[in-house]
Amino acid sequence: MDQGMSAEEIAPIAILMDELRSDDVQLRLNAIHSIPTIALALGPDRARDELIPFLQDSMDDEDEVLLALAEELGRGFEEYIGGKEYAHLLLVPLETLSSTEETLVRDKAAESITHIADVLSQAQVEEHYIPLLKRLSSGEWFTSRTTSAALYPAVYEKVSPQIQDDLRKAYAALSSDDTPMVRRAAAKWLGELVKRFSPQHVISDALPIYRRLQSDDQDSVRLLTVEDLIVLAGRMSPADVKEQLLKQISSSITDKSWRVRYMAASHFNELAEAVGSDLVRSELLNQYVALLKDNEAEVRSAASSQIPGFSKQLDKDSIIARIVPCVQALSQDTSQHVRSALAKEITGLAPLLGRESTIEYLLPLFLTLLKDDFPEVRLNIISKLEIVDSVIGIELLSENLLPAIIELAEDKSWRVRQAIIEYIPLLAKQLGKSFFDEQLGNLCMSWLGDTVFSIRESATLNLKKLTDVFGVDWARSSIVPKVMSMGQHPNYLFRMTTVQAITTISPSLDVDIIQTDIIDALLQRATDDIPNIRFNVAKSLEVLGATFGSDPVGKTLVQQRIIPVLEQMRNDQDADVRYFASRALQKALANI
Repeated sequence: MDQGMSAEEIAPIAILMDELRSDDVQLRLNAIHSIPTIALALGPDRARDELIPFLQDSMDDEDEVLLALAEELGRGFEEYIGGKEYAHLLLVPLETLSSTEETLVRDKAAESITHIADVLSQAQVEEHYIPLLKRLSSGEWFTSRTTSAALYPAVYEKVSPQIQDDLRKAYAALSSDDTPMVRRAAAKWLGELVKRFSPQHVISDALPIYRRLQSDDQDSVRLLTVEDLIVLAGRMSPADVKEQLLKQISSSITDKSWRVRYMAASHFNELAEAVGSDLVRSELLNQYVALLKDNEAEVRSAASSQIPGFSKQLDKDSIIARIVPCVQALSQDTSQHVRSALAKEITGLAPLLGRESTIEYLLPLFLTLLKDDFPEVRLNIISKLEIVDSVIGIELLSENLLPAIIELAEDKSWRVRQAIIEYIPLLAKQLGKSFFDEQLGNLCMSWLGDTVFSIRESATLNLKKLTDVFGVDWARSSIVPKVMSMGQHPNYLFRMTTVQAITTISPSLDVDIIQTDIIDALLQRATDDIPNIRFNVAKSLEVLGATFGSDPVGKTLVQQRIIPVLEQMRNDQDADVRYFASRALQKALANI
């Protein structure tokens, strides 16, 4: 460092140096996160000449600190060292980070290097980035070679054809590396690189690399080639796909490793879209049916999740002849997870089959799944019934729907009960007001008395949503009287729920209902024996004031009824009550 600099000029680097040498990891982390500030204080010249070399010399540290450094250098740090023309200087410390043992650090360094590549000119890429890429790709340790695979796509289109040839050969070498981790990285990033290849190089270079990786002896490599396959199919003509890829598609779908078959099943819709509907019907349909019948439950579950999307590629007769029999078998599957995955997607077939075929083939399956022993299966089918309603109407489902809802509503797991509460407004819209009042109204009110707070809270939100669905008049006759009657209950939890329900549903009501049906009972609770109820009353009054204070009638209500009570509550013996009452009063006065 220049001995002629003043103490003020030396201070930023000195402080950073001291903090980076500290035994306290958090202090070193803080120092790394303050690098942009320090660079700004130093100015571009000194940041390039002093800060970057200093950081390069500070690589022997905890992984957490190195991760933070890799992240900071990729966050537009070139602006602090003079702009894009000097961005290549950041590659030096990032190259070191790209070879560290910790995977997270290497991945973040690679991410930052690709961000820097975006701002580099072709000359900078060829002079600085490509040599770095070659060093990493041929490094002695597998860690650098693994990282290098991620760096090819970012610059492939920025370099000359001759260098592109070299890059394709170097990437092919990575795909043949002796270390499985390197081959995994090559498989992971091949798709991104292929997107940038010219059509002729897809066939001449990418296809051999893919085939080599797809036949790898490690299933952890083969499973990553499924996404490469999708990219390749999308870049090739249907004729080339049929000639060059059908064998590989079949190999992935019938792979001896269930993990590879699972990956193929999970991405089958994307593959079908890439190859086109003609090949789907002639070649892929049999492959898909095989996945739906796979020996492994995980594969059948993944394939089930693709049913509606894949079926869009088929005609109605093919769906009925090939897909529906598989769906019927899956609805009786021994694995609850398979049945659950099917229940989540099966309703998507209804619009494809139409009303008559849905009634004939799917309705019995819906009703079977609604009676399934596993709650998640029933929840999944109920959550998607809106699709069926649009095709066949809710009437055909309602007889069997109600028992399933009631059973779920009383499930011993509160999470299941909460899930069904969240679906009630959707069902209410489908079932209509009269059916809802007759069959589900009392059930919805019963949730307000549940022993679990989250259920009671969800139940009050449910009442608000139902008010939005059926309207204010319905709420006045069907909800408000029942909610208000709970306000006199000897159990304080019921009284608390009344106050919370008023707070939640009031914004969906009109001021007339508040004035005639709600305010008197609410203000009675302002003197309740339980402090928690009293401060919740204050919070409820705050909401009423905010909601109706600008309305002429509401303004009078706030002035004559709400403000006097809040003024009394400001003197309550409980500190929380005083706090919420004062806050509500302040807002009420501001609103009017």
